[in-house]
Amino acid sequence: MRSAKLSLVLLALCAGPLRAEEASGGGSLMSPNTGLMAWTLAIFAILFWVLSRYAFPAILGSVQARERALEEAISAAKRDREEAARLLAEHRAALDASRGEAQKLIADARVAAERVRADLVEQAHTEQANMLDRARQEIESEKSRAISELRREAVDLAILGAGKVIEKNLDQASNRQLVESFLASVSPAAVKASR
Repeated sequence: MRSAKLSLVLLALCAGPLRAEEASGGGSLMSPNTGLMAWTLAIFAILFWVLSRYAFPAILGSVQARERALEEAISAAKRDREEAARLLAEHRAALDASRGEAQKLIADARVAAERVRADLVEQAHTEQANMLDRARQEIESEKSRAISELRREAVDLAILGAGKVIEKNLDQASNRQLVESFLASVSPAAVKASR
């Protein structure tokens, strides 16, 4: 700061003789004026010394600080870009893995669905076979019951008919036993053959 004041005072002192020379009308524009040149060089040297001593270091420091800040920003941007590329690669890998896992889950679900469908079809066939067996058993039991009922009715009719023929009523229990044993000895095939 002190040298800046000193350089301003020197400039003011040097400017006085220059103004006097200008006022005297010393020469044309193209003619060299050695006094003016000496003072211009002296002022330039003093100004250069003041600027290099005080202004240039501050300017260079701020320029270098700006360069460092820019370099740091560039390196940070590179790091961020590399990190973003790495994260993108990780996300793509995770997405590919999740797609593969989803495809595997879909395939597993299809296999499970096919297995369940096959089990349901097998179960339906089994239930159908069981229902048919039950129906056959019911038909056989109904058939046996109907045959037994028909035999009873036939015995009753035969006893009734025999009682009418003989015109006397025999003992019901012994007659029934006699007719039932006769009917049991007669096979259904013999009855069909007699028809």
